[in-house]
Amino acid sequence: MMRFEGTDASMISPTWFDSQTILDGIRRWVEIETPTDAPAQVNRLVSLVADHYRDLPVALERVAGVDGCGDHLIARSAWGQDEPGILILSHLDTVHPMGFIERLPFKIEGDSAFGPGIYDMKGGAYIAHHAFRALCTAGDRSPLGITHMFTSDEEIGSPTSRALIEKEGRKAKYVLVTEPARDGGKIVTGRKGVGRFEVFITGVPAHAGTRPQDGRSAIRELANVIQTLEGMNDLKHGVTVNVGVVHGGTRPNVTPEEAHAEVDLRVPSFADAEEFVGRILGLTSKTEGVTVKVTGELNRPPYEKSNAGAALYEHARTLATEIGFELIDSHTGGGSDGNFTAAHTATLDGLGVDGKGAHTHYEQLYVSSLEPRARLLHRLYQTLR
Repeated sequence: MMRFEGTDASMISPTWFDSQTILDGIRRWVEIETPTDAPAQVNRLVSLVADHYRDLPVALERVAGVDGCGDHLIARSAWGQDEPGILILSHLDTVHPMGFIERLPFKIEGDSAFGPGIYDMKGGAYIAHHAFRALCTAGDRSPLGITHMFTSDEEIGSPTSRALIEKEGRKAKYVLVTEPARDGGKIVTGRKGVGRFEVFITGVPAHAGTRPQDGRSAIRELANVIQTLEGMNDLKHGVTVNVGVVHGGTRPNVTPEEAHAEVDLRVPSFADAEEFVGRILGLTSKTEGVTVKVTGELNRPPYEKSNAGAALYEHARTLATEIGFELIDSHTGGGSDGNFTAAHTATLDGLGVDGKGAHTHYEQLYVSSLEPRARLLHRLYQTLR
C-alpha cells in the first residue's frame, strides 16, 4: 500500500531555491557538450556530476560505458538502501552534435535560458540533484532512500543502460523521471511504446532498357511495403507507423536488386504492441522472385497509467498546489526511460524544467520554472513513504 507523509515543509533557507543559483549550476552542465556518440565528452560531465556529490552522504557507483557510449553514474543516499525507495532517472547525453554550442550558446533572454540540452534534459537532471543537496544541507533524511541514476545513452534508446534501469526500477517503490515538462508544465503519466524496424528487400537485377522483363524491382516492392505500413496508421487510436529512411538501387538504367527502409512504430498499449509488432515482422512480398525480410522489436514498452502511478501523480499534484502552481498530467508519444519501469513500479515522468524546443536550434528552459519544479522534487523526497 502507498503511504504519503504529511505535507508540512521542513525549514530551509529560501536562497536554496533561488532561480539564479540553480541556473548557475545548470550552465556548468550545459557548457560541457555531450552528444551520445562522444563518450569522452559525456564522461567529462559524468566526472563533474560525481564531483558535485563528493561532499554529500552518498555512495557513488560509476558503470563503465560500452559499445561506444559513455559511463553511467549512480548516487545512492547513505540511508534507506535496505528497502524499496525512490529512484530518480536522468540522462546526460544530448542529440546536438559537437560544436553546436557555438550556434546555441548559453544565454538568457527574458524568462528563457538557451543552450544545447538545457531543456532535454540537463535542467531537469540538475534540479533533481539540487533538491537532494537542499535535503542534505538542511540535515533532513527522507523517509525512503534515494538513488539518482545518470545515464549516457537515452537519446539513442538506452541500449547500454536499459538492463540497469530495469534492475534498479524493480527494486524501487517509486520512480521519478526528470524529462522536461510538456505544454506549459504538464507532468507525464503515460507514454507510447516505441518500436524500431528495418526492412530488407532483395529483387532481381536486369538492364532496364534491353531486358526489363528479366528484372524484379526491389524498389517497386518497397513501395508495396510502404503502402502497407502507412495503412497501419490509426491516429484516433494513437497508433503511428512512420517509414523515415529509404535506400535502394544503384543506377537509373538498372532494375534495382536491393532496397532498404527504417521504420518507427508508436503504440499506446501492450495489446497494440503485440498486434502491430507482429504485423510488421510478418510483412511478406507481393512480387514473385522478390524477398522481404523485416528485423526489429519494441525497444521501449508502453508506459500506461497504472493505479499506483495515478496515486503518485495525485500526491505530486497536492504538493504542487501547496507550492503555488497547478500540476496537470498528460500522455505523450515520445518515449523515455520511464517506459522501462512503469509496468511494475509507480512512475512519474516529466518532472524536469518547463520550456520548449527540445532537439532544436532554439532549445530553452523557462527560468521561472526552476524554483517551483525544484521545490516539488524536494517535497517529493520529503513526503514519499
